[in-house]
Amino acid sequence: MKTVDLKFLSQKICDAKRILIAGHKNPDGDSLCSVLALAQLIKLNFSKDAVCAYDGNIPDMLDNMPMRSEMQYYAHIDAGTPFDLVFILDYGTKNHIGGVMPFVKSARYVIEIDHHNNCDLIGDLAFCDDASAATGEIIFNIANKLKWTHDATVNDLLAASVLTDTGFFKYVRRGRVLRMMADLVDAGVDIEKISNALNNKPRKTVLTEAGVVSRAEFFYHGRLALAIIDEHDYKNLDGRGEMVLSLLGQIKGVEYVALLKRQKEMQTGVSLRGKTMPVDEIAAKLGGGGHTYAAGAVVADSLENVRTRVLELFRGAKK
Repeated sequence: MKTVDLKFLSQKICDAKRILIAGHKNPDGDSLCSVLALAQLIKLNFSKDAVCAYDGNIPDMLDNMPMRSEMQYYAHIDAGTPFDLVFILDYGTKNHIGGVMPFVKSARYVIEIDHHNNCDLIGDLAFCDDASAATGEIIFNIANKLKWTHDATVNDLLAASVLTDTGFFKYVRRGRVLRMMADLVDAGVDIEKISNALNNKPRKTVLTEAGVVSRAEFFYHGRLALAIIDEHDYKNLDGRGEMVLSLLGQIKGVEYVALLKRQKEMQTGVSLRGKTMPVDEIAAKLGGGGHTYAAGAVVADSLENVRTRVLELFRGAKK
């Protein structure tokens, strides 16, 4: 993170009259909380209000997050005048940006902040670090290096971004994010309070997740757990099925988990997890990407065809 780039970031915020911040489509905890935390940091340190945009659906579990009401559906935002500055956060690949992309293309300047491994960057200035546990971690480091003022709202949002993206530290592979969280706790963050605020799912969602888990299939001597969310269940799903992935990953002997979601007639979402074995290469072969042990893709094909393809890819990976 170069000092010259950090100074340029601050200058761009100072010069901008209209600022938009957005994350990936169907935001998860890291995406939504990072967007809101950055908006609050800009308000505190530059006295400017940024527009917080999203596309898709926001999971009900995030309804209790601070500033949740500040998120605006992209179609309700005036697109007539280009934004001076657009921040795009936690997006992974262009395919995950969705309806916010026209704002990105028309912006006078674009800054991206991301912790995904992406060779096709879209920002004029990029703060990307795939060694970070969450995009919120990168924003925390930027704010500290620039000596920006934090408040309790910023701290809670950054903590929530890390907690959700690391599965409450289950997926942490480097100690620095734990040191970040220690600083936030010392500043007043209550992890138990945030955890309770995230326990906010509709009953139909929990029952749907339980049903999907109960119908899961197991392959290759139980090493691969594969679950399917059909069109009916997808309507009841809150978010991207993280609980399904977590529960199946708890089963003894399971090394990989694949969750297939029928989003549309010829569109299947794929979420992959690996305990100690990488899954990013499999996601890449499906046209997606992500982290080494947590990746995914959206495939323009039927659920049945994608299921066959996923099994073929894991058959090769298990050797």
